[in-house]
Amino acid sequence: MPASVLRSVNPATGQTIGEVAVSTPEQITAAVAAAHRAQPAWRALGVAGRVAVLRALHDDMQAHREELAHLVTREMGRPISGSLKSIDGPLAAMRWNLDRAAEILAPETTFEDARERHQIFYEPFGVFGVIAPWNYPLSNFVMTALQPLLAGNTVVYKLSEEVPLFGQALDAAFARAGVPAGVFMQVYGAGDVGEKLARADIDHLHLTGSTAVGKKLYQIAAEKFIPVTLELGGSDAGIVFEDAAIDRLIEPIFWAKFVNSGQRCCSLKRLFVHQSRFDEMAQKLSAFIAKQKMGDPEQSDTALGPLASQKQKDLIAAQLADAESKGAKIICGVGSGEGAFFPPTLVSGLTSDMRAGCEELFGPVLPLIPFANEDEAIRLANDTPWGLSAFVYTQDAARYARVASRLQAGSISHNGVDYFRPFNPFGGMKQSGIGRSGGKAGLQACCQIKVVATEKA
Repeated sequence: MPASVLRSVNPATGQTIGEVAVSTPEQITAAVAAAHRAQPAWRALGVAGRVAVLRALHDDMQAHREELAHLVTREMGRPISGSLKSIDGPLAAMRWNLDRAAEILAPETTFEDARERHQIFYEPFGVFGVIAPWNYPLSNFVMTALQPLLAGNTVVYKLSEEVPLFGQALDAAFARAGVPAGVFMQVYGAGDVGEKLARADIDHLHLTGSTAVGKKLYQIAAEKFIPVTLELGGSDAGIVFEDAAIDRLIEPIFWAKFVNSGQRCCSLKRLFVHQSRFDEMAQKLSAFIAKQKMGDPEQSDTALGPLASQKQKDLIAAQLADAESKGAKIICGVGSGEGAFFPPTLVSGLTSDMRAGCEELFGPVLPLIPFANEDEAIRLANDTPWGLSAFVYTQDAARYARVASRLQAGSISHNGVDYFRPFNPFGGMKQSGIGRSGGKAGLQACCQIKVVATEKA
């Protein structure tokens, strides 16, 4: 395969389903220049005008809902039932933003008396350079690009090389919806293309990716003195206290980890279980896992499909093999499956010298770790360079409030309550990132704040 072509492979079959040309340096420069040319007119439309244009985009995506979902299934292996949800959720988030953008971005009066008025105006930065991953193609677009567009910025977008056909589907949707040329530009390629975009003449950089890449691009942005939004890695902890209603929590815990075969930045990645309930949790979670169908992602009753690529499977397999060689024990999940399939796996006995004990587990492997008391659970949960989200399972409301206040994470879930909603900002603490996307805070973060103090006549 020529280096200038991205090959999209169906991970369930290993078959090539399409090819997309890699963007050249000249094309990246041209895309950014086109976005700069388009931005003044896009800003001049005002919030109401931009909402009208982007609502047409939403309506087009809604009309092509099943087509988009099947593309997700073919290109990254997510079971079709989950792929449909991965389209419906972002479309709902689009509607929330479209319905509220005018109110959120309206000038805000901070002080007024008989003599003067002070207002905050929310103005666009200019051109956003956005680098997005493969795991939730439409959700990542909504989280990273829709809000900048609503705020009056134009966007140059680089979607992961694992899902280039979905990128083409986005381009087609923008064209059918009549979005003005230059408002949303895409470039295609791997990490080198993302780095070229970061170095280009952009005004704000938004990355969803690994902490290592985030640090590198943060340095590039610092040299250019442009702001960043970074949503990076995570090693999200779950804590099951001794009073937890385990029977009703098994299914929420399973999906908190194994949705999309564990390929989610804010999925449960370490499960700490009170020592008095450890064996019960291991047994009941293993039994629930055994009932889940792994196989053809095109079938509606399939719960677990393949990983997005053979490369992703090889990484998870290497992490698990290293852990086993150093004494970790597999509770369930024997065998690696064929092709890019990898069975949901529970493991115990991880230590910090194991790769699986110190690296992000971006796949269907969940460590179970016992703890003795609340303080130990919190200490273990916070013992990570990351702080994206956390999950607490207890029937004691006072304990939940106390523990949530001490956990170093950007979002906390209680007994499976979903914090990932369009009205909530999303982002992490520590090395899980900088800034927030989503909700009112995310939309306003796409803007420069201007204070205008006016003398009344």
